[in-house]
Amino acid sequence: MRPDIDELLAEREERLQRDLAELTKPAGEVGSISFGKRVGEGTSMAADRLTAVSAQEQLLAMLEDVRRARQHVAQGSYGRCEVCGEAIPEERLEVRPWAIRCVHHS
Repeated sequence: MRPDIDELLAEREERLQRDLAELTKPAGEVGSISFGKRVGEGTSMAADRLTAVSAQEQLLAMLEDVRRARQHVAQGSYGRCEVCGEAIPEERLEVRPWAIRCVHHS
């Protein structure tokens, strides 16, 4: 395990929190949304909102994984799948340091 893994995970956690704050900050004046037969501003706003909700769900899931990975570091179990207990391949941890499960259990 890299000695700076908790620092790397802490930085990722902070970045995810900033991204979530930016994504969820209130928009300015949005006006009323109307839907009709034409694609208009209301339809575009609704599509943007659906995209933002999906992005928020992904960021929240990643944030949860990062926090759990940090718990694993603190407990000394980092790098082991939390389902089967097998070692997570080093290559996977290089690409995804917050991985808490092996590929089989992802």
